[in-house]
Amino acid sequence: PERSGPAPVVVVIHEIYGLTDWIRNVADQLSRDGFIAVAPDLLDGHGPEGGGSESMDRQQVVATIRTLDRGDVNRRLKAAAEFGTSLPSATDQVGVVGYCWGGSSSFLFALEDPDLDAAVVYYGSSPEVGFESISAPVLGLYGGNDERVNSTINRAEVAMSRFNKTFVPNIFEGAGHGFLRNQAGQDGANMRATEQAWPLTIEFFRRYLES
Repeated sequence: PERSGPAPVVVVIHEIYGLTDWIRNVADQLSRDGFIAVAPDLLDGHGPEGGGSESMDRQQVVATIRTLDRGDVNRRLKAAAEFGTSLPSATDQVGVVGYCWGGSSSFLFALEDPDLDAAVVYYGSSPEVGFESISAPVLGLYGGNDERVNSTINRAEVAMSRFNKTFVPNIFEGAGHGFLRNQAGQDGANMRATEQAWPLTIEFFRRYLES
Protein backbone atom coordinates (compact mmCIF):
# COMPACT_ATOMS: atom_id res chain seq x y z
CA PRO A 1 0.00 0.00 0.00
CA GLU A 2 1.03 3.59 -0.62
CA ARG A 3 1.36 4.96 2.90
CA SER A 4 4.21 6.18 5.04
CA GLY A 5 3.65 4.06 8.14
CA PRO A 6 2.73 0.46 8.93
CA ALA A 7 -0.56 -0.79 7.48
CA PRO A 8 -3.26 -3.11 8.83
CA VAL A 9 -3.87 -6.47 7.17
CA VAL A 10 -7.00 -7.54 5.31
CA VAL A 11 -7.47 -11.19 4.34
CA VAL A 12 -9.54 -11.48 1.15
CA ILE A 13 -11.68 -14.64 0.89
CA HIS A 14 -12.55 -15.70 -2.62
CA GLU A 15 -15.93 -16.71 -4.01
CA ILE A 16 -17.08 -20.24 -4.72
CA TYR A 17 -15.17 -19.86 -8.01
CA GLY A 18 -11.82 -20.00 -6.21
CA LEU A 19 -8.88 -17.62 -6.46
CA THR A 20 -9.41 -15.71 -9.71
CA ASP A 21 -8.03 -12.60 -11.35
CA TRP A 22 -11.14 -10.79 -10.14
CA ILE A 23 -10.28 -11.52 -6.51
CA ARG A 24 -6.68 -10.49 -7.14
CA ASN A 25 -7.99 -7.19 -8.49
CA VAL A 26 -10.08 -6.72 -5.34
CA ALA A 27 -6.94 -7.30 -3.26
CA ASP A 28 -5.05 -4.80 -5.40
CA GLN A 29 -7.75 -2.20 -4.81
CA LEU A 30 -7.58 -2.76 -1.06
CA SER A 31 -3.84 -2.24 -1.28
CA ARG A 32 -4.35 1.03 -3.13
CA ASP A 33 -6.74 2.03 -0.34
CA GLY A 34 -4.00 1.57 2.24
CA PHE A 35 -4.17 -2.02 3.48
CA ILE A 36 -1.91 -5.05 3.20
CA ALA A 37 -4.21 -7.44 1.34
CA VAL A 38 -3.60 -11.19 1.48
CA ALA A 39 -5.72 -13.39 -0.82
CA PRO A 40 -5.07 -17.08 -0.11
CA ASP A 41 -6.14 -19.85 -2.47
CA LEU A 42 -8.22 -22.02 -0.16
CA LEU A 43 -8.19 -24.77 -2.78
CA ASP A 44 -4.40 -25.04 -2.77
CA GLY A 45 -3.51 -28.72 -2.55
CA HIS A 46 -7.00 -29.89 -3.48
CA GLY A 47 -6.56 -29.93 -7.25
CA PRO A 48 -4.85 -32.43 -9.55
CA GLU A 49 -1.25 -33.12 -8.49
CA GLY A 50 -1.66 -30.86 -5.47
CA GLY A 51 -2.71 -27.83 -7.47
CA GLY A 52 -5.20 -25.16 -6.53
CA SER A 53 -7.91 -23.11 -8.20
CA GLU A 54 -6.07 -22.71 -11.49
CA SER A 55 -5.56 -26.48 -11.87
CA MET A 56 -9.32 -27.07 -12.23
CA ASP A 57 -12.13 -25.81 -14.42
CA ARG A 58 -14.93 -23.78 -12.86
CA GLN A 59 -17.24 -26.76 -12.40
CA GLN A 60 -14.51 -28.69 -10.60
CA VAL A 61 -13.67 -25.68 -8.44
CA VAL A 62 -17.28 -25.26 -7.32
CA ALA A 63 -17.65 -28.97 -6.58
CA THR A 64 -14.37 -29.10 -4.65
CA ILE A 65 -15.00 -25.99 -2.60
CA ARG A 66 -18.22 -27.53 -1.32
CA THR A 67 -16.23 -30.41 0.15
CA LEU A 68 -13.76 -28.27 2.12
CA ASP A 69 -13.52 -28.85 5.85
CA ARG A 70 -14.53 -25.70 7.72
CA GLY A 71 -11.82 -26.17 10.34
CA ASP A 72 -9.19 -26.41 7.61
CA VAL A 73 -10.56 -23.28 5.92
CA ASN A 74 -10.33 -21.35 9.19
CA ARG A 75 -6.79 -22.58 9.83
CA ARG A 76 -5.74 -21.40 6.37
CA LEU A 77 -7.35 -18.02 6.94
CA LYS A 78 -5.55 -17.71 10.27
CA ALA A 79 -2.27 -18.60 8.57
CA ALA A 80 -2.90 -15.93 5.94
CA ALA A 81 -3.57 -13.36 8.67
CA GLU A 82 -0.40 -14.33 10.52
CA PHE A 83 1.61 -14.13 7.31
CA GLY A 84 0.30 -10.61 6.76
CA THR A 85 1.05 -9.39 10.27
CA SER A 86 4.56 -10.88 10.09
CA LEU A 87 5.51 -8.48 7.32
CA PRO A 88 7.74 -5.60 8.45
CA SER A 89 5.29 -3.03 7.06
CA ALA A 90 2.27 -4.46 8.91
CA THR A 91 0.52 -3.58 12.13
CA ASP A 92 -1.09 -6.31 14.24
CA GLN A 93 -4.62 -5.28 13.23
CA VAL A 94 -6.44 -7.81 11.01
CA GLY A 95 -9.68 -7.65 9.08
CA VAL A 96 -11.31 -10.11 6.73
CA VAL A 97 -13.57 -9.59 3.73
CA GLY A 98 -15.28 -12.27 1.67
CA TYR A 99 -17.58 -12.55 -1.31
CA CYS A 100 -20.41 -15.05 -1.90
CA TRP A 101 -19.09 -18.32 -0.38
CA GLY A 102 -16.26 -16.19 0.95
CA GLY A 103 -18.76 -13.84 2.57
CA SER A 104 -20.23 -16.73 4.52
CA SER A 105 -16.68 -17.82 5.35
CA SER A 106 -15.86 -14.33 6.61
CA PHE A 107 -18.73 -14.47 9.10
CA LEU A 108 -17.83 -18.03 10.15
CA PHE A 109 -14.18 -17.08 10.64
CA ALA A 110 -15.29 -14.25 12.92
CA LEU A 111 -16.97 -16.88 15.11
CA GLU A 112 -13.70 -18.74 15.51
CA ASP A 113 -10.95 -16.12 15.76
CA PRO A 114 -10.99 -13.97 18.91
CA ASP A 115 -8.06 -11.94 17.55
CA LEU A 116 -9.96 -10.68 14.49
CA ASP A 117 -10.58 -6.94 14.52
CA ALA A 118 -13.22 -6.55 11.77
CA ALA A 119 -15.16 -8.70 9.31
CA VAL A 120 -16.96 -7.65 6.12
CA VAL A 121 -19.52 -9.97 4.51
CA TYR A 122 -20.48 -9.40 0.87
CA TYR A 123 -23.71 -11.29 0.07
CA GLY A 124 -22.85 -14.31 2.19
CA SER A 125 -25.28 -16.31 4.32
CA SER A 126 -25.20 -15.77 8.07
CA PRO A 127 -24.13 -18.54 10.46
CA GLU A 128 -26.88 -20.50 12.17
CA VAL A 129 -25.37 -20.50 15.67
CA GLY A 130 -22.30 -19.35 17.58
CA PHE A 131 -22.79 -15.59 17.53
CA GLU A 132 -21.94 -15.27 21.22
CA SER A 133 -18.29 -16.06 20.44
CA ILE A 134 -17.80 -13.17 17.99
CA SER A 135 -15.60 -10.33 19.17
CA ALA A 136 -15.08 -8.51 15.86
CA PRO A 137 -17.63 -6.04 14.48
CA VAL A 138 -19.30 -7.30 11.29
CA LEU A 139 -20.41 -5.26 8.27
CA GLY A 140 -22.90 -6.93 5.93
CA LEU A 141 -23.45 -5.81 2.32
CA TYR A 142 -26.34 -7.41 0.43
CA GLY A 143 -28.24 -7.06 -2.82
CA GLY A 144 -31.96 -6.55 -2.43
CA ASN A 145 -32.68 -9.22 -5.06
CA ASP A 146 -30.92 -12.05 -3.20
CA GLU A 147 -33.68 -13.81 -1.33
CA ARG A 148 -31.76 -16.94 -0.31
CA VAL A 149 -28.94 -15.02 1.37
CA ASN A 150 -31.13 -12.24 2.72
CA SER A 151 -33.40 -14.73 4.48
CA THR A 152 -30.48 -15.34 6.87
CA ILE A 153 -29.88 -11.68 7.82
CA ASN A 154 -32.59 -11.46 10.47
CA ARG A 155 -31.23 -14.31 12.58
CA ALA A 156 -27.85 -12.59 12.63
CA GLU A 157 -29.40 -9.26 13.60
CA VAL A 158 -31.39 -10.84 16.43
CA ALA A 159 -28.50 -12.91 17.78
CA MET A 160 -25.87 -10.20 17.48
CA SER A 161 -28.15 -7.77 19.29
CA ARG A 162 -28.90 -10.32 22.01
CA PHE A 163 -25.21 -10.83 22.67
CA ASN A 164 -24.41 -7.11 22.39
CA LYS A 165 -22.27 -7.55 19.27
CA THR A 166 -21.82 -5.09 16.41
CA PHE A 167 -23.54 -6.09 13.16
CA VAL A 168 -24.25 -3.47 10.51
CA PRO A 169 -26.27 -4.89 7.59
CA ASN A 170 -26.84 -2.84 4.44
CA ILE A 171 -29.28 -3.95 1.73
CA PHE A 172 -29.01 -2.26 -1.66
CA GLU A 173 -32.39 -2.23 -3.36
CA GLY A 174 -32.54 -3.70 -6.83
CA ALA A 175 -29.04 -5.17 -6.72
CA GLY A 176 -28.48 -8.88 -7.18
CA HIS A 177 -26.23 -11.50 -5.67
CA GLY A 178 -22.62 -10.89 -6.65
CA PHE A 179 -23.19 -7.23 -7.45
CA LEU A 180 -19.55 -6.25 -6.94
CA ARG A 181 -18.42 -8.71 -9.60
CA ASN A 182 -21.34 -8.16 -11.99
CA GLN A 183 -21.43 -4.38 -11.83
CA ALA A 184 -23.27 -4.02 -15.15
CA GLY A 185 -26.23 -6.14 -14.05
CA GLN A 186 -29.71 -5.41 -12.71
CA ASP A 187 -30.30 -2.30 -14.86
CA GLY A 188 -27.73 -0.19 -13.06
CA ALA A 189 -28.63 -1.31 -9.54
CA ASN A 190 -25.47 -3.38 -9.17
CA MET A 191 -23.28 -0.40 -10.03
CA ARG A 192 -25.17 1.81 -7.60
CA ALA A 193 -24.70 -0.84 -4.91
CA THR A 194 -20.98 -1.08 -5.67
CA GLU A 195 -20.57 2.69 -5.49
CA GLN A 196 -22.05 2.63 -1.99
CA ALA A 197 -20.66 -0.66 -0.70
CA TRP A 198 -16.97 -0.12 -1.43
CA PRO A 199 -16.69 3.19 0.46
CA LEU A 200 -18.57 1.59 3.37
CA THR A 201 -16.03 -1.24 3.34
CA ILE A 202 -13.04 1.09 3.44
CA GLU A 203 -14.62 3.31 6.08
CA PHE A 204 -15.40 0.27 8.25
CA PHE A 205 -11.86 -1.08 8.00
CA ARG A 206 -10.33 2.31 8.71
CA ARG A 207 -12.54 2.71 11.75
CA TYR A 208 -11.74 -0.66 13.30
CA LEU A 209 -8.25 -1.43 11.98
CA GLU A 210 -6.60 1.95 12.38
CA SER A 211 -7.85 2.95 15.83
